[in-house]
Amino acid sequence: MAVIKVEHLYKQYRLGLVGTGTLTHDLNRWWHKVRGLEDPYEKVTVANKRTEKDDSEYVWALEDINFEVNQGEVLGIIGKNGAGKSTLLKILSKVTGPTKGDIKVKGRIASLLEVGTGFHPDLTGRENIFLNGAILGMTKSEIKSKFDEIVAFSGVEKYIDTPVKRYSSGMYVRLAFAVAAHLEPEILIVDEVLAVGDAEFQKKCLGKMKDVSGQGRTVLFVSHNMTAVRSLCTRALLLKQGGVVLDGDIESVINSYEKTNAENINQNVFFDSLETALGNDQIRIKSISVTPDEIDLEDEILISFEFWSLLPEQKITLNFDLVNIREQTVFSSATLVNAFASEVATAKCTIPGHFLNQDVYYINVYFFTEEMRPIFNKRELVHFEVKEKERNYAYFGKVNGVVRPILKWES
Repeated sequence: MAVIKVEHLYKQYRLGLVGTGTLTHDLNRWWHKVRGLEDPYEKVTVANKRTEKDDSEYVWALEDINFEVNQGEVLGIIGKNGAGKSTLLKILSKVTGPTKGDIKVKGRIASLLEVGTGFHPDLTGRENIFLNGAILGMTKSEIKSKFDEIVAFSGVEKYIDTPVKRYSSGMYVRLAFAVAAHLEPEILIVDEVLAVGDAEFQKKCLGKMKDVSGQGRTVLFVSHNMTAVRSLCTRALLLKQGGVVLDGDIESVINSYEKTNAENINQNVFFDSLETALGNDQIRIKSISVTPDEIDLEDEILISFEFWSLLPEQKITLNFDLVNIREQTVFSSATLVNAFASEVATAKCTIPGHFLNQDVYYINVYFFTEEMRPIFNKRELVHFEVKEKERNYAYFGKVNGVVRPILKWES
């Protein structure tokens, strides 16, 4: 039995403004609507390509989304940043409304969309548990019967009577997830927010979500952690630029997503001449490269920058952020480069082996004057992936799936 049914769902946003932004646009929409005509601003709405700039003021955050979720199903929703995952969950949770389309939901929904969702910062943890329960339609006695279990699961017993505005982000998430999972919603919606918690708590949450689905309740789970999605979900939706590109079993969808990511890895960018190079009338990028071509956890990583400065002779501050696929900044680094007008300036940075985890990384590059006046920046120009290569270990064999390596013993 389908508990969620989404048909021809669209969500439109106007860039840089709240709502349509002007009374003229609102009146124009109304005038077209009363005459039975199409919204005039839907004609100029473009796909949501966050790394590309165009002249349109409107984007489709979601465009013609169709899917069903059955009772007891655990659905993973995956895709790159800006694909529309969080927007979809916000519409299902009734945080925001769709531009057009139909959504049918059977049952109570509990959502964990961002740190502190549904919590009042001035109320204590105890008071927020009762507030959330009341919002879900539970009686005070029902909430009381679950209270001790919620507090024990969250691990914040010591702070339960402290206002949550004094909680760390990890404590916030611990309590918020405990509330959402234990107050018996028919549908549990969880966004990437669990990444804020530590590894032990994430494992605990995944176990709880499995228990929830085993009780016949439905879970929608958004994450960039494919291991977590694989372990929890049986089916997945792959979103791209606001649309569903694949809906199927978990392995086929994740494999398609990972294959697409691998194809988009671009470790080197190079421009032949000053005239064709990326930049502006002050800075032009000649090349950025990452070596080696296939990066193992043990490898040193060399990032090389070449650029032309079109400014009078001076020092240029070159800064870059290393960002993982979940848009978390791993670190930032900067250096001063001697730049002579119209000559190629170079800079190199070495990241030691065993410094980065297995993941996909992006480089965001920024140029400033020595006085830190912004000159030019470009996000996600270079991508690279760090993998753990297979090791050829000699071993006796496996016992219950555990490798028995040959080790040197002394006594």
